Amino acid sequence: MSEDVVSDTVAGTWTKPFEPPKEIPTHADVAIIGGGIVGVSTAWFLAKQGLDVVLCEKGHIAGEQSGRNWGWVRQQMRDARELPMMIVSIKIWKTLSEEIGEDVGFTQGGCVYAARNDKELEEYEAWLPTAKAYGLDTRSLSSEEVAQHIRGASFKWKGAIYTPSDGRAEPHLAAPAIARAAEQEGAKILTSCAVRGIETEAGRASAVVTEHGTIKTAKILCAGGAWTSMFCRSIDIKVPQLKVKCTVSRTEPGHDIMDGELWEDETGIRRRQDGGYTISNEGFLEHSITPTTFRHSMAFLPALKSEFGSLSLSIGRDFFHELSSPKKWNLDRPSPFEETRVLNPDPNPRAVAKMRRNLDEIFPAMRDRELVESWAGMIETTPDVIPIIEETKQIPGFYIATGFSGHGFGIGPGAGLAIAGMITGKETGIDLSEFRLGRFYDGTKIELYKKV
Repeated sequence: MSEDVVSDTVAGTWTKPFEPPKEIPTHADVAIIGGGIVGVSTAWFLAKQGLDVVLCEKGHIAGEQSGRNWGWVRQQMRDARELPMMIVSIKIWKTLSEEIGEDVGFTQGGCVYAARNDKELEEYEAWLPTAKAYGLDTRSLSSEEVAQHIRGASFKWKGAIYTPSDGRAEPHLAAPAIARAAEQEGAKILTSCAVRGIETEAGRASAVVTEHGTIKTAKILCAGGAWTSMFCRSIDIKVPQLKVKCTVSRTEPGHDIMDGELWEDETGIRRRQDGGYTISNEGFLEHSITPTTFRHSMAFLPALKSEFGSLSLSIGRDFFHELSSPKKWNLDRPSPFEETRVLNPDPNPRAVAKMRRNLDEIFPAMRDRELVESWAGMIETTPDVIPIIEETKQIPGFYIATGFSGHGFGIGPGAGLAIAGMITGKETGIDLSEFRLGRFYDGTKIELYKKV
């Protein structure tokens, strides 16, 4: 590895010292729990509307999945229910760096889903009517055309689908930059400030109770990522959510093999701003079985069956840790959110080795490019693998935005705009009815993947 390659470019987001607030406000129009890309994007849009916003993050901004994801900003192969929000999100990404005055690494380099055989190509091309219905620029590529976009591969793909308007950005840059933009608009961004719970008056949300004091507010958004289900359970709101671990690596800079991102077989690769590549392998998704798994097992059964071939199940320390964890806690004492400020799972060495083999097999020229950094993140997912976004029926004024299921980074700015509109009543043109929590309990047919 050359001396000028930094080995903690990504991990520096969550390994830096914690910075607790010197003071906290006593009141806010809206309090947001969670400093991932959805939380900070919502804070930014609310602050631009002139609202007094405070965001509380127990650890670091983008310290968990928002700083650990693949960095894809794609419309291609999205569930149709997410597409309107994602299309808006692309528009926001295109001008984001200019608007906030900070680089987020966004480039529209296109997205290629390459097929090794006719069956795969047929599956991908079945999505083309959905793309057409939403006015996307997705098209089929011949084998020869794939080689023009994905260069230096060791074999010829049968064909592909390609969306030129799809993009990529740098997760370790984006959410922190949006958080600073929100601050510039007047939002207060508090890190190392865990929210232990909420208070209510006459059944409505009235305050968040943090480790540093209470903030009075009539509107609370829980965008806590993998922690949302635990938080909501403590206030008697059932949110079906499981955690899946994904291991990711990045290479040192070198070799011009693509401009955007490639999905082929089980491997995802995208060009990085520094000239290297982020790589992951879906064959090593891992779920550690806990009591929550059994609690939501029936709801998640279709998803587990669908991912059975690529999902590794295990049972061990996580099961007993959750079993011994409190379901509720006193708000004047430390909570589980202070016990673990950052979910920082170890990368799976077998997954890293598999990525190395896949990369070398597909792109022989990359054999001299080292994997300079590997990490893992916890993806929070729902039974139908699309988000939950709504104001809860149980506690008016308490909103949930969670379960983005590994799709949250790219859709984050669009989600922030839509959620801000939901909270303030401002029309955004994005229908959120498909994302209501009640769909899991009111007899709605749960669809894992919806096309037009």
